[in-house]
Amino acid sequence: MSLGIGEGGNGVGPERNPGVGINRIKKRVPRNSSSLWNLGAKEVSTLLHDGSISISNIYGNKFNTPAEEWLPEDLDNILAVQALFPMTKQFEMAGNFGENEIIGLSHRKIDTAWPAITNRIRSNQKYVELFKYAYDDINDFRDIKISHIVNAIAAFVVSEWASYDTPFDDYLNGNENALSKKQIEGMELFYGKANCSSCHSGSLFTDQKFYSIALPQFGPGRTRRFDPYTRDVGRMGESDDINDMYKFKTPSLRNISLTAPYGHNGAYPTLKGIIKHHLNPKKMHESWSPDKANLTPAKWLEAIDFVVFKDKREQKRLLSRIDIEKVELTDLEIDKIIEFLNALTDRNGNNRPIGRPENVPSGLSVD
Repeated sequence: MSLGIGEGGNGVGPERNPGVGINRIKKRVPRNSSSLWNLGAKEVSTLLHDGSISISNIYGNKFNTPAEEWLPEDLDNILAVQALFPMTKQFEMAGNFGENEIIGLSHRKIDTAWPAITNRIRSNQKYVELFKYAYDDINDFRDIKISHIVNAIAAFVVSEWASYDTPFDDYLNGNENALSKKQIEGMELFYGKANCSSCHSGSLFTDQKFYSIALPQFGPGRTRRFDPYTRDVGRMGESDDINDMYKFKTPSLRNISLTAPYGHNGAYPTLKGIIKHHLNPKKMHESWSPDKANLTPAKWLEAIDFVVFKDKREQKRLLSRIDIEKVELTDLEIDKIIEFLNALTDRNGNNRPIGRPENVPSGLSVD
């Protein structure tokens, strides 16, 4: 899906639907789901498309987040910090107003929601036993804190989505036969003529900086408070710096073949499409059509799905902010780059070490 279906939806994967009746979704998740690959790497200093979670001591707690100075203590890393927020977001996990106490608490003051969530874990004896086993400082249910919960989630993500076992890694380690001739030619283009590596650099293939490349806008957008437009201004929503307007974080390219669709809003279903957009953002924006967006049908949301895409003034503003240079490549050269990107795919792919549990202590079904 280009834009996910959050709280209120039913099912998983391609079979997921937006729900029915009073519990159906009220809004699409504004951005495409970020990948989880290698987020435990020491180099990772910002998370999410707009970098709204970052390592910083601006609030005296080591991180700059939407919780500001109300962030809980004893968080292991930036991944544990990030894990705090989906459970407080209306359209991700918290639900609509009036459905439960979590959304009301989150709306009133974000740090009041986390103790309520923690109490749900404390009330389940199976979870209590698991937490006692995992943490030396937990002796009974009263010792469990929200930090224990998100630290556990972070530890799982770090181990489960670590990926450095690719043909490209073998090549770097001296195996000259690890890449095909076409992949080597694609690598040379990537680091040379195509200029991909000017942003997609380092072992994670990201400089962790932010750029405006004029991806076509659609969906509800991650609007700022008091913003009259249905749009997504990207990094500016976090920095309040007009120079950051429409900028989004350079994504890592490891396992890029597994994470379609592409772009902060999933505007392109194929690698070829997103590469061609990088090569000539203005031309590709002008030729883009809504059928490229994979949106789960929801009649009650259609009126807003492409309202920003049809706003000519907003599109003119977007196109005026492009900050990457146009590059001329042939289709054959693009295909070679795609071959190289396929060499960044882990041998185990989506078959992760731990995988899906048969059941969970809450008793909820596991799809």
